[in-house]
Amino acid sequence: MRRMVDRYCERLAPPGLAGVVGCLWRSETIVGREQRVLPDGCMDLIWMDGAVHVAGPDSRAFLTVQPPGQVVTGLRFRPGAAPGVFGLPACVLRDQRVRLEDLWPGTTVTQQVAEAPDPAIALIAAVAPRAIEPDRALGAVLARLRTGSSVAATADALGWTERTLHRRCRDAFGYGPSVLRRILRFQVALRLAGQGVPFATTATRAGYADQAHLAREVRALPGASLSQLIRAQLPSGANRSTPRPSGSCSTA
Repeated sequence: MRRMVDRYCERLAPPGLAGVVGCLWRSETIVGREQRVLPDGCMDLIWMDGAVHVAGPDSRAFLTVQPPGQVVTGLRFRPGAAPGVFGLPACVLRDQRVRLEDLWPGTTVTQQVAEAPDPAIALIAAVAPRAIEPDRALGAVLARLRTGSSVAATADALGWTERTLHRRCRDAFGYGPSVLRRILRFQVALRLAGQGVPFATTATRAGYADQAHLAREVRALPGASLSQLIRAQLPSGANRSTPRPSGSCSTA
């Protein structure tokens, strides 16, 4: 019997903002329950409970409880893009959820979103005037760390010192390169395992030393085993089991 799940859908950002906004999303809670939002290095702008919130980059799973029938609309920034919009380093918002008014005093965005027929379009309108595409060097950092490049090798490839790499990563992504690499590797493992790849093979392909290393790392980040996370996902990779207020996927 198919388990009852929350409704979740994504749509692409407008072409002019594709370098800053990864997607627009909407979720509706069917069953009130605790939900686990998994870290992925992204930040979101969220319309929920009559307010606009900024979800900072998570370094660990974020647990939340949403009541039945709650609808949440969000805008997910591409990694490294949100600091240019909000005008402050990502590390300041690490593991935090704050109201937009705290970052933009006097803003009328909340009222505009509340009155808009489509909250997502209103969120886009609020972001567009401040949107600045991230430095391309940050994309190179992500690409190298995703493939398991060491901190030293990544810094050397970019012509930076390790101290500069650490500072740039904290400012753009919310954490240093070692933590960022760990989160990116976890996301690769989650995707592979969700596709049915055996855990031992997943560990190798994602860059872990072995399956035991994978198990330890996964347990440390989301606070659940990989098996539990996979069981909580929908069979279809096009959907998720819960809304995703600040991560690439969330599970109940």
